[in-house]
Amino acid sequence: MNKHKPMKTHIIKVIALTSLVTAMVAVPVFAEDQDANANMPSSADQTETPAPQKQHVIPFHGKLSAVDMDAMTLTVGKRTFQITAETKILNHGEPATLSDAVVGEPVRGAYKKTDADTLEAVSVYFGAKNEDKQEQESSDGN
Repeated sequence: MNKHKPMKTHIIKVIALTSLVTAMVAVPVFAEDQDANANMPSSADQTETPAPQKQHVIPFHGKLSAVDMDAMTLTVGKRTFQITAETKILNHGEPATLSDAVVGEPVRGAYKKTDADTLEAVSVYFGAKNEDKQEQESSDGN
């Protein structure tokens, strides 16, 4: 029996030492959490502000119905799209402006809906999609 007594003592010492080290590591972590929580306003003090929703880009296409240079808008079907300084505009694959738009011609692009419920054009492409491919292929030498 004396043989096993030193082994038990050793195991008890290891367990005690492990517990002590764990406590020493855990105490500062819990203290930091309490300090951080002390500086946080209570949930009653916080006003909930919803996270801004990511605006999804939605494609559009059709025949150009109207262009308003003063309002900086273009109309495709029954939808009117606001043109901004950030709107990317191409005419048959080349950089363009709103003044290059031709009513009755095909147009496509993408838009996002703003908080004010307006449709803001992200990109606008004048001309048929197939024409752009053909022009690009012919400029590539194919």
